[in-house]
Amino acid sequence: MPAEKPKKDFKRITTLILAYIIFCVAGGIIASGFLLPGALMASDTVKKLTPTLSTTDNVTFSLSDLPQQSRMYASDGTTLIATFYDQNRINVPLSKVSKVMQQAVVAREDRRFFEHSGVDPTGVLRAFLQTYVHKGSGTQGGSTLTQQYVKNMLIAQAQADNDPIEAYHAQEDTIARKIREMLLALQIEKKYSKADILQGYLNIAQFGVNTFGVETAAQHYFSKSAADLDIGEAATIASITKNPAKYDPTVNVQNAQEQRNIVLDLMVRSRFISQQEAAKYKAVPLQSVLKIKDIRVGCQAAGGAAYFCDYVVHRILNSPAFGKTRTERRRLLYAGGLNIVTTMDVNAEDAANAAVRKVVPEDDKSGFEAVMAAVQPGTGKVLAIAQNRTYGVETNAGGTTTSINYAVDQIDGGGIGVQTGSTFKPINMVSWLSNGHKAMESLRTSTAYPLKTFPCAPVKSGIWSVQNSGGGTVNPETPYNGLIMSHNTTQAAMAQKIGLCAITKTAQTLGYHNSAINESDLEKQMQVPMIIGALNASPLTMANVYATIAANGVRCDPIAITKVTKNGRELAVPSAGCKQAISKEVAQTTAYILNKDVTQGVAKDAQLAGGRKTFAKTGTAEDKYMDSVIFTNGVAAYTTMGNMERPVSFTRKTVGGRTYDTWYGAYTLPILTSFVNDYVKAANIPDDPDYGQPDPNLMS
Repeated sequence: MPAEKPKKDFKRITTLILAYIIFCVAGGIIASGFLLPGALMASDTVKKLTPTLSTTDNVTFSLSDLPQQSRMYASDGTTLIATFYDQNRINVPLSKVSKVMQQAVVAREDRRFFEHSGVDPTGVLRAFLQTYVHKGSGTQGGSTLTQQYVKNMLIAQAQADNDPIEAYHAQEDTIARKIREMLLALQIEKKYSKADILQGYLNIAQFGVNTFGVETAAQHYFSKSAADLDIGEAATIASITKNPAKYDPTVNVQNAQEQRNIVLDLMVRSRFISQQEAAKYKAVPLQSVLKIKDIRVGCQAAGGAAYFCDYVVHRILNSPAFGKTRTERRRLLYAGGLNIVTTMDVNAEDAANAAVRKVVPEDDKSGFEAVMAAVQPGTGKVLAIAQNRTYGVETNAGGTTTSINYAVDQIDGGGIGVQTGSTFKPINMVSWLSNGHKAMESLRTSTAYPLKTFPCAPVKSGIWSVQNSGGGTVNPETPYNGLIMSHNTTQAAMAQKIGLCAITKTAQTLGYHNSAINESDLEKQMQVPMIIGALNASPLTMANVYATIAANGVRCDPIAITKVTKNGRELAVPSAGCKQAISKEVAQTTAYILNKDVTQGVAKDAQLAGGRKTFAKTGTAEDKYMDSVIFTNGVAAYTTMGNMERPVSFTRKTVGGRTYDTWYGAYTLPILTSFVNDYVKAANIPDDPDYGQPDPNLMS
């Protein structure tokens, strides 16, 4: 065994000498002046920021493939909601990096960058002599800036391909790895200009703990763009790459200052700056010029918009439009450098968050949640999602922090939904009118209905006992009066005539489905009590159902994203698929009755400021959940209140400072009136007093 080590050393030395000779001959020495902005920016590759080179190793060098952060914005396209990244990076062209920043990196990493052709013979010889002749401590790399770019790209590609073995080989300390880097560096230098290579390096290099690329570093350490960095700031950032964990100013500012001063001296040596300029910036304590701006990752940092953010993330992860597999979609979100413009209206989100907390404070002793979703009729755009909770990973029952988004379906990060109670009844009315019946038609009602009398009922034996909220029934009664007074027995009489299949079809046409993943198929869950809201839906689903009624019968699928761009290229996003679901006449007639519910019925507390025309319905689900909906021109909003972890009775409960022996859905209306009043005022949405005109042929 002792004889083995000299043989290995001899082999390594021979290989290194051979490599040195090869590169001295193959590489040659080229002459170049320093960055001439006009000439450099003329490069098409620099302008496009997407240089690609396929080497003999099948390695693709493409800046567009570098992992970089994605950003999510509100509907205005400027209000940042959240940032997502595995590697915190923002790609920029060289024209957006200050000249002194470029100079600082060259001085620090490879002062002969403009004199060699990818491999620096002088540097290789120096490394060889230091390592094997003078027996210096450690192995001297001799790597050029181009070689470092190659190494980083090989690592990035291996990580993108989920290939840990290749990632290891791309950075292991071996002569073979060095030779491979040299070969690739020579190919790159033949294919690209020095400006292209410097641009690539500045975007891929690590400039601190989870800080990648010069633009991210500039924003993180100095709260400015890389284009605006001065000499001292540039020297600070350039110094970090030698040891990102050790020289990160947020880790050890003294180490960082010492390294900054070393880079300033190197810039003097390279004749990029004068001694006087170096002395000026050395005299400034680094601590005094740092302006640290942390970029927190994900929806956890989105504040009041966190639940909306979480919904958008789930829509991306669930949609084939963003990749064939969930893994591909996640990689796109966290490494694809996306700019995501959502449908979230800042005014709506602010108003929604304020409303749910005003009525049911986050720390309310009841432990109840107040949840709300709002949709723009006719577009499917989700305007706001809110609940009186802080977004977080904890999900303890009764706690004030949860990551479960109770406003949406289970597949989108929500729960199994809650019973909708009487807010389902307008669906019955739409089905009734759509199937040739009149709103003023007289119906005989009862408190006991044989199940066999309901067409399409899955169970034919037995009696369904049902009564109105105050007990008993009103006999006879019209569907019109039955809806504005929210009578259960009249819904049963309607279902006897048109059947459960008709109501189910209408519900699906309007956009209704159950929230739980394994119960989303309404036809399989069909049962008689569903006509008074016995099935579970999410607030977003119900808001969208009412948005259909509010939009002259045009039903749209809820959408949360309007635009996604990657490297300036627009990607396809899911469409709302808007289409005429029910007739305009049925929609307006149903809306007319819902307005009468506000002016004459049980939803009188839904009146909005300034006499704005309002349409509303309330619902109580077995004393466990209180629901209500309001729509007006420009918005349809639905809210639910209760214990979302498990059903808890409201009887004699005190919630938000209010105590009642018996609770009703109407007690949730203050949430919606507060929201709608604030939103339409802030967004300057006019009233539409003409909507809700009944069709005489559908009334009587």
